[in-house]
Amino acid sequence: MAVSNQEVQEVRSPGIWSNRFLQTILLSNVLVQIGIWVRNFAILLYVANKTGNDPYAISLISVAEFAPIFVFSFIGGTFADRWKPKRTMVICELLSAVSVFVVLLTIHFGAWQAVFLVTFVSAILSQFSQPSGMRLFKQHVPGELMQQGMALFQSMMAIFMVLGPMLGTFVYSRFGLELSIAVMGVAFLLSAAVLVKLPPDQEQAQKPQGKGQFRKELAEGFRYVWDSPVLRMLGAAFTLAGLAVGIAQSLGLFIVTERLGKPEAFLQYILMVNGAAMLIGGGLVAMFAKKIPPQLLLAFGMVVGAVCTVIVGYSTNVGLTLVVQFVNGLIFPCIHIGISTMILKWSDESIVGRVNGVLNPMFMGMMVVSMSFAGTLKAAFPIVSIYAGAGVLFLLGALTMLPIMNHKMPETAPNT
Repeated sequence: MAVSNQEVQEVRSPGIWSNRFLQTILLSNVLVQIGIWVRNFAILLYVANKTGNDPYAISLISVAEFAPIFVFSFIGGTFADRWKPKRTMVICELLSAVSVFVVLLTIHFGAWQAVFLVTFVSAILSQFSQPSGMRLFKQHVPGELMQQGMALFQSMMAIFMVLGPMLGTFVYSRFGLELSIAVMGVAFLLSAAVLVKLPPDQEQAQKPQGKGQFRKELAEGFRYVWDSPVLRMLGAAFTLAGLAVGIAQSLGLFIVTERLGKPEAFLQYILMVNGAAMLIGGGLVAMFAKKIPPQLLLAFGMVVGAVCTVIVGYSTNVGLTLVVQFVNGLIFPCIHIGISTMILKWSDESIVGRVNGVLNPMFMGMMVVSMSFAGTLKAAFPIVSIYAGAGVLFLLGALTMLPIMNHKMPETAPNT
């Protein structure tokens, strides 16, 4: 009996919830998110208490988290295209767990500044693990489910924007810094155990390992991005948005204490409101994303982000700030899903790690730069002016999408 093309497609492309890869990778990310949110709030509150809310020390936390992304993203993306992605992810999670427990011993014996090292090492290893995950996503998720898959990841992130601050604050206030760091280590160990269940790595042709080969492969990633008008403009948008996000993110605590007159712990409620809106927005965007070009999704999200950033900087009203944060969170999935879809759709599977490695530093590198001088800006300018400037940068980033707004997604990514 003849089998129709539609029936064949249904067999090859199970529903989003039936995809075993997505089930496994989502569970792994849940465990990692638990560890990261406990770590983030434990270190933030600990350093704030230890230094008396010193803006330089607080901004240094963000530098420790994002500086390795700028330095190692190029390298990690290139090796991710070389190595077997599943094995790379498992090893990175195990190494992260080991590093956490080593640093925990250092903290126990009195060197509290080692809290920065926990974030630093984890961020380095993520630059090898994250592009490997992108490769696996490209391999195991059918194209027609890709946008929905990204929406699921966005929804998961939104859930932790709601629950993460509460969890992190609770663990730190009840059990202290050392146990909070230990939770992170255990979470990475469990994540590695879950990743073992991923489908086996596909056999691939062995790439030559001669002298200069790594440099050649690295250069291919830059050339691939430069030759694509869409990826090139995405890089420009990343650069401007990174400057804006770095300033706003590292000084968010001062919005709470100076503009709203609330204690540091109130930051968790702002993040919870933002996360709840992201959860709702992720579902809404998933419903309409297939009909909207990802460039338009990204530009729209950045324009709304620009307006919200300026209002948050000016507002001294708790209610207004929370409403604006809700709106910002509602629209944020447009940015996340737009970026992820553009990278995956316009990149071949064989080079997606390097594309990710090239584009991420354009965002993260500028974020680190702005985080690094955020303390200096705070000492020289009022928080209102700083947030207004961040909003302008966000708007300029959105405008870079205009030249590529009508570009259609290719059926297959271009060859390298």
